Amino acid sequence: MRTKVAVVGAGSWGTTVGAVVAQRADTVLWARRSSLAAEINHSHRNSSYLPEALLPESLEATSDLEAAIRGASLVIMGVPSHGFRAVLGEIAPLLAKGTPVISLSKGFEQGSLLRMTEIVSELCPASPTGVLTGPNLAREVAAGQPTASVIAFEDESLARELLGLFRTDALRVYTNTDVVGCETAGAVKNVMAIAAGMAAGLGFGDNTRAAVITRSLAEVARLGMALGGDPLTFSGLAGLGDLVATCTSTKSRNFSVGVELAAGRSLEEIVDGMRMVAEGIKSSRPVVELSGRLGIEMPVAEQVVAVLYEGKPPSATIPSLMSRASKAELHGLRQGAVADAP
Repeated sequence: MRTKVAVVGAGSWGTTVGAVVAQRADTVLWARRSSLAAEINHSHRNSSYLPEALLPESLEATSDLEAAIRGASLVIMGVPSHGFRAVLGEIAPLLAKGTPVISLSKGFEQGSLLRMTEIVSELCPASPTGVLTGPNLAREVAAGQPTASVIAFEDESLARELLGLFRTDALRVYTNTDVVGCETAGAVKNVMAIAAGMAAGLGFGDNTRAAVITRSLAEVARLGMALGGDPLTFSGLAGLGDLVATCTSTKSRNFSVGVELAAGRSLEEIVDGMRMVAEGIKSSRPVVELSGRLGIEMPVAEQVVAVLYEGKPPSATIPSLMSRASKAELHGLRQGAVADAP
């Protein structure tokens, strides 16, 4: 009997992961819109979110959440962070005890500041939970371009058991037991990508981008370590790898938001014109709030919040960062992620 996997969320990444897993297991992809589910089933396309990809015929789609979850031995959550709790709340009563739940979402919940796996643990306490993360731009993965990813569970044996579902000739998958570090890195890098996009949109060159990315990595690591993450995680695929991909690619929604902000467009205009969610927009304030609670300075993230929500012009962000007092580069990391700024 083949494994049944339910992928919840038919955005670009959820659809891509569904297409990958469908090569190894009976896979059902839940789409909120019945018209999208019908398109995936009949033409094997997702013209709304992944128009270039031809999806495997074995990938089944449905808009019936109960039908998607029924009998699943693994649930993969591809729902954005702002809708994660609501959808999971509908799923929780349908889950068989012990069914693992993997999050694809890279964000923090507004208000509670919880990571997605923490929400899973709260609503589905009998389910082991982990994340799939890394430098995985959906369109490139769907096109079969070589890349690597990380599946993180506290139980390494479970991660090893599940990684075979995701591994392909073009996708190399590693395991990690540091769920906190992997998940935090994935959420915070979206905020940093907006900063990198603003720098690019302002016309600054490679030196500036390299500086922004490097100091952003320091902020990612400081917050992640303060939350209990392993320092080594932040130099790996979930940390540096994902940060570089998101901060340099025009395929990155968060990077593109930064570019558009630098061009003078308002946040409302940008969001209204987007079909898919840029998680960094919603995660920026929780990241800064969380860093404040922990006593950690995150000036790059703070500048992103100032532009998104406080009316600061993007052109003023780089001067604000450059005028900060100089400090020893590695002191913040040596102090275990306690307040030290770029």
